[in-house]
Amino acid sequence: MIDGIKTLDDFKLEGKTVLVRCDFNTPIDPATGGFLEDRRLRSHKDTLLELSQKKAKVVIMAHQGRSGEAEFTTTENHAKHLGEILGVKVDYIEDIFGKYARDKIKAMKDGEISLLENVRFYSEEETERPSDVQATTFVVKKLSPLIDIFINDCFGAAHRSQPTVVGFTRTLPSGAGRLMEKEISSLSKVHTSTKKPVVFVLGGAKVNDSIKIVEKALSSNVDMILTGGLLANVLLAAKGYRIGEPSIEIIRGKKFIEQIPMAKELLDKYEDRIVLPADVALNKNGERVEISVSNLPMDYKIEDVGSSTIQKYVDILKKAGTIFANGALGVYETPKFAIATEKIINTMAECKNAFTVIGGGDTVAAARNLNVEDKITHISTGGKASIMFLAGSKLAAIDALKNSVEGKVV
Repeated sequence: MIDGIKTLDDFKLEGKTVLVRCDFNTPIDPATGGFLEDRRLRSHKDTLLELSQKKAKVVIMAHQGRSGEAEFTTTENHAKHLGEILGVKVDYIEDIFGKYARDKIKAMKDGEISLLENVRFYSEEETERPSDVQATTFVVKKLSPLIDIFINDCFGAAHRSQPTVVGFTRTLPSGAGRLMEKEISSLSKVHTSTKKPVVFVLGGAKVNDSIKIVEKALSSNVDMILTGGLLANVLLAAKGYRIGEPSIEIIRGKKFIEQIPMAKELLDKYEDRIVLPADVALNKNGERVEISVSNLPMDYKIEDVGSSTIQKYVDILKKAGTIFANGALGVYETPKFAIATEKIINTMAECKNAFTVIGGGDTVAAARNLNVEDKITHISTGGKASIMFLAGSKLAAIDALKNSVEGKVV
């Protein structure tokens, strides 16, 4: 068990039909329909192979894209590619819980793996309600009588209280897959790590989530937080800097103005542990122009932290024992403003004796593009999920697993 949740070690798997909720949501090339990368598919390899090798009948549920998006498509190609990753045939079932799907599940043999159709083709999947309510949805009621064990391995969707994420925990013996287990273990270690100092690097555009992390982190064992992205701009504004109308307009447009008073409270309480940029990089007609924050405001957008700030952050990280990074420090999509993010990720990769964790989004993309993924202790598959976990918020999937109701079929 881990944190009160059963794992694969707690179940007799041979001959059992096991339903596994995975997160296969993958970037797709709009021109070819092929996968741009397959990190999430590969992330479930250990769970799925172990279940198959222990002679379970493995039924996978996963999602891809959202209705109206170009990436909203079937899981047929996922089944083919997953089979190549696992070295085991994965049968694609063009149905979710209808008679065709149920008959295919009943006919499965020990060790076989099947992938059901994209669960987001089913409209009820988009609803977010408590697990006991989700247990009454059609997908849960139709499939539960055919399943012996439910395994949740989709940490990337762990913050969503949707039918296939939380509903089966109320009807079946339930536990965490190897990926979910690893995520909980690794992210928990960030807050309990004895490898000091503990340093967070926070950027990105989700200021409201980042503010919660700052508060939670600094009230626990985190020693210092280095800031960039919109979070840094909000904190600079809270500190009294006039960051310029183009930058304040972005904050206003994302409705983060109300975060400024909260940011000021945090600075008043933890000013010596929250590190703000000393200089920033402006986008002046497409060119990177660096200025000291004392020279603000300027009539150009702040799109990265400056060189002296980057060097200061690097020096701090080289002395750290535990490092967590989430969110780009600049506009990562533009090479001229990806400099800080890439330097931070490369520095983490060089900190061989530190416990290093990257969570979500552009920071994960940077590690992949810089080819340093294998030099980071743990790369989370969940962006918002990892942020919420570290902010101390309850994640619906984890909470549902902790409170699962075994053996009671609705």
